[in-house]
Amino acid sequence: MLNFELYNPVNLVFGRGQIAKLSSLIPKNAKVLLAYGGGSIFNNGVHAQVTEALTGYDITEFGGIEPNPRYETLMKAVDVIREKKLDFILAVGGGSVIDGVKFISAAVKFEGDPIDILQKRIRIENNTMPFGTVLTLPATGSEMNSGSVVTINKTKEKLSFGGPAVFPQFSICDPATVASLPKKQVQNGVVDAFTHVMEQYLTYPHDALLQDRIAEGILQTLIEIGPAVAENPADYKLAANFMWCCTMALNGLIQKGVPTDWATHMIGHELTALYEIDHARTLAIIGPNLYRVLFETKKEKLAQYGRRVWNVMETDTDKAALEAIEKTVQFFHIMGMDTKISNYTADYKNTADFIVKRFEERGWKALGERQNITLDKVKTIVEMSY
Repeated sequence: MLNFELYNPVNLVFGRGQIAKLSSLIPKNAKVLLAYGGGSIFNNGVHAQVTEALTGYDITEFGGIEPNPRYETLMKAVDVIREKKLDFILAVGGGSVIDGVKFISAAVKFEGDPIDILQKRIRIENNTMPFGTVLTLPATGSEMNSGSVVTINKTKEKLSFGGPAVFPQFSICDPATVASLPKKQVQNGVVDAFTHVMEQYLTYPHDALLQDRIAEGILQTLIEIGPAVAENPADYKLAANFMWCCTMALNGLIQKGVPTDWATHMIGHELTALYEIDHARTLAIIGPNLYRVLFETKKEKLAQYGRRVWNVMETDTDKAALEAIEKTVQFFHIMGMDTKISNYTADYKNTADFIVKRFEERGWKALGERQNITLDKVKTIVEMSY
């Protein structure tokens, strides 16, 4: 097992009716920026629950944070905070709103140009504004981690940053909020969480046995409940397990002591930046083809995954690994995912060259758990995904 440190200070408040606890979680004298997305929180009653719980607080609302939060929009929120001298942020929404608030938290007190946080991937160690979250769309696990992804609209870049100073102070996770979600968003959440696990699990055999078993348990649970929760998000049992899977998939626990990949995400982010394809759907496009191109170095773990998660009975490693890939693609299709770029845009023929050029400019020339995903392999993966 690799050496690791596990630090996660988030107070996770899980269950029905927990939004009412907000007043015990935010300081009474706080001047709060209430940040949210497109306004669905007004339709599903969450906004009313939040404002009722915060009766008597000084609240400034900031809406319009996009599904892939834009740097340009977030900087407007930074200006509001500075102008009104606010001192706490509450993110109410899904992973994009929470990711956006993480950037706002880091940018408010940042010494220098905040765009450097993204373009130079500056690790945020201190000097941030405190914030909490009310999760309404399970998917990214952002409610219990210190990572964030933000899009710069001007350059069409989707870039990540993070650091120990951008953990939420608390996150309220009420599975009842899942009931009002559109089917497509639930499908996205399941596949997003599934791929988060795969990025930390589907590498090569190692001796961190418990991490593998926890990862496999999350995958099996998502397979079991995914199609059903997409059809019936109001089922509290399904919604609660869905929400908890998404949090556990990326709260740092299964990542510790093991090798990790993340190349699927790095390539997928480019498809979102270029074509506005939903994040989870880019992962369903890229993931299986990455497994095929990296088959020789991933096949042992693919076979383990196939046998333990999909009950593949094949004893031959290569055949079991290939069957595991096909099972994964079938699951993505069941979850409503198209798995080709051409399903989303007709303007895709130069995509591989564009992504390779961008990676080369950033110095991203060796990706994956073995640093063996070279630019030529990236090109092949993307072309196979047409």
